[in-house]
Amino acid sequence: MRRVKARVVIVAALGLALALYFIGFVGVGAVFSAAATVGWGGFAILCLYYLGLFPLLGTACWVLLPDGSRSRVRVFVWARMVRDAATDVLPFSQLGGLALGARAAILEGVRRPVAFASLIVDVTAEMLAQIPYIACGLAILCVRAPRTSAAASLTVICIMGLALAVAAGALFLALQRYGHGLIGKFALRLLPAAAAATAGVGDTLDAIYRSRARVALSAALHFGGWIASAAGAWIAFRLIGSHADLASVVAIESLVGAARSAAVIIPHALGVQEAAYALLAPLFGVGAEFGLAVSLLKRARDIAVGLPILLIWQAVEGRRALAAGLEGDGIDRL
Repeated sequence: MRRVKARVVIVAALGLALALYFIGFVGVGAVFSAAATVGWGGFAILCLYYLGLFPLLGTACWVLLPDGSRSRVRVFVWARMVRDAATDVLPFSQLGGLALGARAAILEGVRRPVAFASLIVDVTAEMLAQIPYIACGLAILCVRAPRTSAAASLTVICIMGLALAVAAGALFLALQRYGHGLIGKFALRLLPAAAAATAGVGDTLDAIYRSRARVALSAALHFGGWIASAAGAWIAFRLIGSHADLASVVAIESLVGAARSAAVIIPHALGVQEAAYALLAPLFGVGAEFGLAVSLLKRARDIAVGLPILLIWQAVEGRRALAAGLEGDGIDRL
């Protein structure tokens, strides 16, 4: 465990160093000056817009629920908020955020197998929706990027990355559809006490995937979420004084998102996000300082929105633990 924590710290430190390098290379003053242009009012707009995405993303998970497992949409909206807040604020990978999101749903009364299975398929649907989103960005890059050797090399890398994303998505989907039995047997050998929970998750995965329409609807909603997220970044670019059009920002955001997804083991994609913005923005006629400023604004927004969400979630956890403790005391006294 200590070795794992040490590796996470080292990777995060290297990512932070990379982020600081790009900010310093472009110019600290220019980056922070662009970021400060939005003001408190502009920053509030970015935070409110970000909050407005969660109903869409939560619904994308809710539509996956199999028959007989209906819960309110707000439960999965809240679970998505906790999941993203944990990923954005805490030193967790995306898998850690997924676990806390499932925990939040369970505390709201969702059965454990349903919570984990629905969130697993939700991640898969989001990954599948990202593939056409990246393809859109790549197409815009091919049409609008200057015919330079750097742009050509980046285009080739993006095409290879897209092919790998398709392969990874297909493999991830196949493992859930046909391989969870093998995964369950492996988990049973390691944790015999988890047999019932493992079987429940596998059965729920089967129930969800029996309805292809649900999975397709979830992927469609996630595609809308990707586009809406790019529109939020376009607002950020406009607020800091850049006149980048929406198509260019969609291309930048889709390819930055691809880079973040590839850096899944790096907490918060530190350095990777900044490097992607610094390299991609100039290809669309946007100064690197504007790209880095948007990156800083997004990180500040994530903290400003995510921290209160985590505090509320912690209060819910604490109240539940207190109630369980008081109930236990009452039973002991009886």
